[in-house]
Amino acid sequence: MISTLQRTNDFREITYGRRSVKMYDPEVKISREEMTEILEGATRAPSSVNMQPWRFVVIESQEGKEKLAELARFNKTQVLTSSAVIAVFVDMNNVEYMDEIFEKSVELGYMPQEVKDMQLKAVKPYYANLPASDLRDVNFIDAGLVSMQLMLVARSFGYDTNPIGGYEKDQIAEAFDMDKDRYQPIMLISIGKAAKEGYPSYRLPVETVATWK
Repeated sequence: MISTLQRTNDFREITYGRRSVKMYDPEVKISREEMTEILEGATRAPSSVNMQPWRFVVIESQEGKEKLAELARFNKTQVLTSSAVIAVFVDMNNVEYMDEIFEKSVELGYMPQEVKDMQLKAVKPYYANLPASDLRDVNFIDAGLVSMQLMLVARSFGYDTNPIGGYEKDQIAEAFDMDKDRYQPIMLISIGKAAKEGYPSYRLPVETVATWK
C-alpha cells in the first residue's frame, strides 16, 4: 500500500509514525524545488560553533542510482525504487567557510560585531590545533544531527526515508567525482513514497536507557 501521508506539522505523528522504508513507488518524483526545501529544513540542525560541515549529494537520475546501486550491497532496492538517495558527507576542510559564516551572522543581525571578533579569536586557533581524529568526531556528530533532522523534515513533507550504512564507503566519493580525503561519507538516505509500509520496531523503555540523578 502506498503511503497517503500528506504534509503535517503534527510532531508526534512525524516522530512516532516514522518508519524505515525499504521499497518505494518508483513513479513518485520529488521536484528540485521541494527537495531544496527539505534540505533547507534539515540544515537548521545545530552544529559545533555553527560550522555546518555537512554536504549532500542528491542522486536522483537513473544513471546516478544505477551507479550507486553497484555500491549499495544489500540495499539496492531502496536505491533503485526511491525518488532519490541523499548521500551525506562531511567536509573536512569546512574551516574555509568560517569567516563567511561569522561575517554573514553579523550582516544579518544575528550576532554583534564584537561577539564575532571574540569568537573568531577563540575558534580559529582551536580548529587550527585540533587533531584530525577529533575534528572527524566533531564533524560526524554534526552530520548525525543533520541526517536525523532531514528524515523528520522529509516526513513532514509526506515522504518516507531509510538511513543506509551498508555501502562501499571507501568508493562513493570518487564514484561521484569528489575528493575522498576532503569529503568523508556518513550515510545514504533514501527518500520517496512507500510502496510497502515500514515495520514498527521495539524500543527499549526510558527506564532502561535513562537515569536521573
